[in-house]
Amino acid sequence: MNKIIEKEFITSDLFRMKVEAPEIARKRKAGQFIILIVDEKGERIPLTIADADSDAGWIALVAQIVGKTTKVLSLLEVGDSIRDLAGPLGKPTHIEKYGRVVVIGGGVGIAPAHPIAQAMKEGGNTVISILGGRTKELVIMEEEMKAASDTVIITTDDGSYGNKGFVTDALQKLIDDGVFINLVVAVGPPIMMKFVSKLTKKYEIETIVSLNTIMVDGTGMCGCCRVSVGGETKFVCVDGPEFDGHKVDFDEMMKRIQMYKPQEKEAMDRFLSE
Repeated sequence: MNKIIEKEFITSDLFRMKVEAPEIARKRKAGQFIILIVDEKGERIPLTIADADSDAGWIALVAQIVGKTTKVLSLLEVGDSIRDLAGPLGKPTHIEKYGRVVVIGGGVGIAPAHPIAQAMKEGGNTVISILGGRTKELVIMEEEMKAASDTVIITTDDGSYGNKGFVTDALQKLIDDGVFINLVVAVGPPIMMKFVSKLTKKYEIETIVSLNTIMVDGTGMCGCCRVSVGGETKFVCVDGPEFDGHKVDFDEMMKRIQMYKPQEKEAMDRFLSE
């Protein structure tokens, strides 16, 4: 059992929790995730570790209400406990002194981008973070990203905050301005990561993407999270979650993510009616 020690809603359907998990807080590294089960009847869902404090023994989770399980999780309050929480899982982000690293976070993807930016900065890199959201309220963790970066650029689709446009527009401007980029790390909606990778491939900029696919066990046994990378089958939970963005078959991945949408809607409708 893992007790919730803090909780806040960032938007009406996006929330952040600090959860007691001392062993995970001590061992976790940038890029890794956990799998949780809310209660005895719950399903397993993966969530990236957005932040952690090894001394205080907590990890931070950011989740968007998209189905029954995230809805149930959002109803828990400070003092309540999550039944099971396993991690850290997945391969951590490879950190070295690249030079100038652009970390791109889209919407809720800013949360998992945060520890990556932290680690890249601590690794001696110059970090430029590009944060994007459909609207101002979806640009989350701005202050945390500023603390982890040398420069932060903000974009919104509707122009309600920062620069009007997409994260790819901000990245293109950096390139056009002659900013030399050694590495791009992109985390967010698959369509965003696809177009970031498409842009960087044109300029031969090494690009890493963090994938958030359907998962069940998180240990490579069920195969639900499989993706095609460079023509080979990979399991996101154990081979990733980070891969070469120029080799990921994003179209196949996006189709697989949609596979259980009818069942997810049915489960949510039944829960709300009860």
